[in-house]
Order: sequence, then structure tokens, then C-alpha cells
Amino acid sequence: MRYKETKKNKLLYDLLKNHGVKIYEDLDNGVFPKFLIPSRSTRNIIYDRKLRQYVLGNSASIRNSKNISQLRSFTQLTWLAFFANRLIKEKKSSTLRDIYYSSQAFSIDFEDQPESDNIIVDLESVLSRPREDLHIFPEERSSVFGDLVIEYTVPGYEGKRTNLSDHPDGYLIGPSLSSAELIETSADLVIAIEKGGLFTRFVEEQVDKKFKSIIIDTAGQAPRSTRYLLRRLHEELNLPVVILTDGDVYGEHIAMVIKSGSANAAHLRELTVPDAKWIGVWASDIEKYKLPTIPMTESDIKRIHDLKKDPRYQQGIWKNELDVFLKIKRKAELEAFSKYGLTNITDKYLPQKLEMAKSL
Repeated sequence: MRYKETKKNKLLYDLLKNHGVKIYEDLDNGVFPKFLIPSRSTRNIIYDRKLRQYVLGNSASIRNSKNISQLRSFTQLTWLAFFANRLIKEKKSSTLRDIYYSSQAFSIDFEDQPESDNIIVDLESVLSRPREDLHIFPEERSSVFGDLVIEYTVPGYEGKRTNLSDHPDGYLIGPSLSSAELIETSADLVIAIEKGGLFTRFVEEQVDKKFKSIIIDTAGQAPRSTRYLLRRLHEELNLPVVILTDGDVYGEHIAMVIKSGSANAAHLRELTVPDAKWIGVWASDIEKYKLPTIPMTESDIKRIHDLKKDPRYQQGIWKNELDVFLKIKRKAELEAFSKYGLTNITDKYLPQKLEMAKSL
């Protein structure tokens, strides 16, 4: 993996260098430099059934320094490519917030952080590489716990090994963990769970030992570094991934994003686990287990109708559960199982759902 990480950095460095060389060559030849940026409009986002995720079509736009209205964003993009190149070369990392403030030191004008974040997505599209490969990360909040030995590859910690079951609060899924080598594990399974409180409960109840699993707290919609780690655990260690979410339409979508990505990241690969299984909480579980519920809001119902137009939700469990949600117009949280006792979810519900997952 260390070799693979070095090779990946070199490929990115060469890719960025080639773009820089092209700008210099254009200037030397009296030509206005430009970038070709794949379009991220909804009309250019296509669901690829073979890849089982959203991808960008062939439409693209030109960001041309000759166009006065595009000169500002062209300059921002050029600077960002330079800054990313510097991060890779110096083996440094930066957060989205750092990028916004660092630009001011170079007199690069961003109106606000959302504008800065959008330029970062432009660079991702140009390079077809995620910002994490460029050493640019958001503020992380997801965690992982379980018997997994990793070996760090970041400067100052190269070669140092840690077992992710050593800390009872779990380990933050940040840049150093995302890039670490996955050495060995006794786990047979990865359980991704939406809620931090339930993640803590699972650690306390030793779910990792009872079900030989690695537990991941997605903290709501899983950050991209978490989705990348889930994919690595599945592909490199051959571990199946199951997903537990709240019993609502947003929980169902959290599971789908882990499984097949999002339209917002259609320009990227390696962030999905197409074989991951959503094991609940399903709408049908709400009725089956007689869980305490709260009524759906107008926003919830609108979201269901929106998802029903998405090709990913038009068959199987995904379609069936949306239909049940619409029928009952109620939702439930994972914590609702506490009605039957604090350990009911780990003692009864989870074993039943894991057994059921074998036939999904």
C-alpha cells in the first residue's frame, strides 16, 4: 500500500504538472490558456447500471482566460492546482477551511468558502480525482472501531501500527487513517451505522466481538473519506458491508449513497460499495417490531416522491420500502428499539437482520 500511495502521488503530481506545462506553452505561443471542465449539470449526470453508480456524461464547458467573465474563476482554479501540487509535493494536508484562508495569502479572491469549495470540485472534475487524493479534507466526524491493524503512511508516523480496537471511543476517520495500510483483521463483516450514540452502544455491547465485525459510525450522511474506507475494507479485505440507518427516507438515502454514490460526486469513482446491503431500519420493520414513531413531515413525503423518480429506487427493497413509508406516513429512529430495553437492538434485532442479509 505504501508503494501504491507513492505511485498515486506521483501520478497526481504528473497530472497537475502537465496542466501547468500546458498553461506555460499556451502563453509562450500567444494563446489564452483554458481548462476543459466536465459539466456537472443534472442533464449530464447519468446512472450507469453496469457500474451501479452515477457518472458524468460527455458534456463539458471551457473555462477560458480570454473570457473576462471567466478570468476570475480561471485564476482561482489555476491557483488551486498549484496549491494542491504543493500539498502533494510537501506531503502536507489541508482542510476545506484552510484552503479558503490560504488563498488570501496569495491574494486569490474568494467571496466565501462555498465559492472556494466549488472551485475544489471543479479541480476534481478536471483531474477525475477526489479532493482527498489531493490531500484536501473536510472537517471529519466519522469513527471506526474493531479488530483491524493499520500501518500509517503519513510523514512522521510511517511504519507505526495501531489496532483500531485499542481506543473505546473509536478512531477518527481522517487523512492518516484513510491513507494507512490495512494490515490484518479477524473481522468477517463491516457494520456501518448512522448514529454516534448507537455506535457507542455497539462498542459497549462488544458487537465487534459478538459478530466479528468492524463498526463504523457514518455520523449521518457518510463523509467521502468514510465511504472510501468502506470501499477499501470491502475490496482489500473482502469484507461484506451492511448498513443500519434510522427508519426514515433520509436513512434509506444514506444507505443508497454508500452503495451507489451521489449525483454530487458523479465525477468521481472509488467512493461506492455496490454490494453493500441496507438491513434497516426498514419502513416494514416499523410495523413488524411495533416501534415508537413520529409522523412524517411534508418535507419527508416530498423527498419520497423525489426518490421514486431516481432509477436506483425503482425496484427491490428500495422501491418496496418507499411505498411502505408512503403508506404509513410514520418514521422511527434506531433508538426506538430502547422501548424493549437498552440492549434489544444488539441482542435481538441485529442478529435477525444479519441473518436476513444473507438472502438479500
